[in-house]
Amino acid sequence: MLDLLKKMFGFSTRSYDGAGGGRRWRGHPETPVTVTAMNAARGPLARRARYLVANNPLAASGVEAWVSALVGTGIKGQSAHGDPDTRGALNLAFEAWTDHADADGLTDFYGLQALMVRRMVVDGEAFAVLVNDAHGFRIRLIDAEQVDASLTRPLPDGGMIVQGVELDASGRRLAYHILPQRPGLLLAEVALTPRRVPAEDVVQLFRPETPGQVRGVSWFAPVMLRLADLDQWRDAQLVRQKVAAMLAGFITSADPASGAPMDGEADGAGNLVGGLEPGTLKFLDPGQDIRFSAPASIGAEVIDFAKITEREIAAGLGLPASILTGDLSQVNYSSIRAGLVEWRRRIEAIQHHVVAFQALRPIWSRWATTEVLSGRIVTTVAAAAPARWIVPRQAWVDPAKDVRAEIEAIAGGLMSRREAVTARGVDIEALDADIAADNARTGGLGLTFTAGTAANPKEVNTNADQ
Repeated sequence: MLDLLKKMFGFSTRSYDGAGGGRRWRGHPETPVTVTAMNAARGPLARRARYLVANNPLAASGVEAWVSALVGTGIKGQSAHGDPDTRGALNLAFEAWTDHADADGLTDFYGLQALMVRRMVVDGEAFAVLVNDAHGFRIRLIDAEQVDASLTRPLPDGGMIVQGVELDASGRRLAYHILPQRPGLLLAEVALTPRRVPAEDVVQLFRPETPGQVRGVSWFAPVMLRLADLDQWRDAQLVRQKVAAMLAGFITSADPASGAPMDGEADGAGNLVGGLEPGTLKFLDPGQDIRFSAPASIGAEVIDFAKITEREIAAGLGLPASILTGDLSQVNYSSIRAGLVEWRRRIEAIQHHVVAFQALRPIWSRWATTEVLSGRIVTTVAAAAPARWIVPRQAWVDPAKDVRAEIEAIAGGLMSRREAVTARGVDIEALDADIAADNARTGGLGLTFTAGTAANPKEVNTNADQ
């Protein structure tokens, strides 16, 4: 009967080699529960990532690349209110507020975006507290270490606190337990008791990687060991090159009693100090000879190894290798275009699924609510809440071809003009207002500007010949 079941259901063989045993899998680690592994590894990963970013040029370049790509000059909010006048009033008020958004007064709203994304990449998460005080609505960024990771316990109502984040029985975030002082301040008092801050007053920005995840994990987790090993390897290669660059001469003589064969003084270890000047000729006594050291040279395999490792690090960080290293020596038009297209898909996904959803929408909602309840904007909270987010324009590899493709897509009904303008990081209403103002001004001054409208270079050449 057992043999029949094996034949029917294939119990005797495994269909997945990855689930097999044997010597090939002996010693390989496993991750039984993803959330448990994240909670245990989050702290060490964040601390090591901070060190690498501060000291490793590739790690620093990776952070700068992600911050520049995701935020750039800033992701701008535009009201989606149904009334044009109210929509314009909301947009003007929000743009004026961005200069005063930082409770610490160090940057504007767009600088806060960049700082939050930077901490998300390095630490795995970023936190901001939304504050309404006598100065109005402000945002205060806090260090991830202020959210008390040592606080984990069940609650009587069926909820729990996981590394400082309070959850109800259904897993919804209720509050954050935050230490009152930022860690590392020289004059800060040691506060061991965190204060409970409601979840609606806190923004937590992190990249979700598994269901049930509570705290974020550093983006450097897949490449951290590679970066550390590469640092050690570079140090070893540098020492090797220093040794190779040292010119050492060894004088041999058949007569041990002979004096120093060259000018200069010998130290206590028998080394000749001085006496070798560029362009000089020295005569040696009969039986004496001089030989120089010939250390091993640096081979081409060293450069190949470095490039392969750098590509692995770039892949682990989700970046094109040319963006991480700045090396464009092996890049052509086709390869860089294909690489940037795929990378920009990742950028757009993170911008809208993570940055806008977790951080920008709650901030806009709180700001709009404050404006409406204060009476500065006459509308309802529900009508003021919707907003669009305009991401910075991505530079083109071939602007002429891309612009022509956009024009043809708009003419063919494949995309709207609003979509094309928004992709450039510009609000279409502001653009149309600028164009109308320009036309009115130039018309009033009697100025006329023309531009060529030829569809291809051949038409331009034909007109020039005529």
